[in-house]
Amino acid sequence: MQFWLLISAATLSLAGALFHGILGHRLYMGNINGSNLVAETKILSLVSWHMFTLILLVGAGTLAYLAYSPALVLMAYPIILINAFGALMFLMLGLGPHRRLLKLPGLYLMSMTAALSWIAIS
Repeated sequence: MQFWLLISAATLSLAGALFHGILGHRLYMGNINGSNLVAETKILSLVSWHMFTLILLVGAGTLAYLAYSPALVLMAYPIILINAFGALMFLMLGLGPHRRLLKLPGLYLMSMTAALSWIAIS
């Protein structure tokens, strides 16, 4: 396993979690709270938003732990799959009617996290 590739992937995931959880929260929830959505929809949107933040944070922690514990390499596969499928979702929706998704960092951070992790354990 490649220690520095896993650390790099963990750092990308952590940066994504911090960006998503702090700056993204402010931008997104500002728009949601300023809308005419009912309260239940607003709170479910908040929960969904931060579940994704937690996925990124758990991924970062797992990849960093794996860098120091190579015997647990199997733990990398769910993190790789979550990031690869997340990037694929951004790409497919972005190539469809939601072009703006291609300008957001999610596609690029998640694909790089998956790629670096895969290369590190291969």
